[in-house]
Amino acid sequence: MATAQFASPYPVTVDVQPAAGPRDRLTIGFRIILAIPHVVLVGGLGFAASLGVWWNDFGGVFVLGVLGAVASVCAVISWFAIMFANQHPPGLRDLCLYYLRWRARGLAYVALFRDEYPPFGDAEYPASISVVLAEGERDKKSVGLRIFYLIPHAIVLWALSIVWMVTSIIAWFSLLLNGTYPESLYNFGLGVMRWSLRVEAYALLLVDEFPPFSLE
Repeated sequence: MATAQFASPYPVTVDVQPAAGPRDRLTIGFRIILAIPHVVLVGGLGFAASLGVWWNDFGGVFVLGVLGAVASVCAVISWFAIMFANQHPPGLRDLCLYYLRWRARGLAYVALFRDEYPPFGDAEYPASISVVLAEGERDKKSVGLRIFYLIPHAIVLWALSIVWMVTSIIAWFSLLLNGTYPESLYNFGLGVMRWSLRVEAYALLLVDEFPPFSLE
């Protein structure tokens, strides 16, 4: 399977190293159970984690996660700080980054991209996210209207996330029966994951550039 690293001019990059060698069918078979602690903390498949700040009941705990809810509150506070004090509090920003790093690792495990159990917190893992933070004078128009700018992405990602869940179930059966993750389904799922994490970084006010409508 081709490498899963995708360079992009957008300031959010998601990197998932393809699994090499035979897959661990035992952990794949019980993945939904093994992943529960991470799903509770940083959410599972789907899209609403950072949008919980704007639509409180849009996705529920399964998508939001406890740490995602905390990051959403941090984004609300940061919105006021950026709009009225021209600063993004470093502590709130760092917590949102911490959440996104953990979520990237958790999603890679839940989506069956990797078999290694993700660490709780920051540690090395073959799935990561890199964010080039917005610095200097912020785009007040973009920050102020962020909730409205997010709506098109929320609609598209809501639909894509439903398809992603279906393809993940198909991939689960394929991995159990054949030990392989169909490449087309893998690329699609990874594309939705990249797209959703870019939009989450945008929703959490870490970047001001409008995310592309792209799976690449």
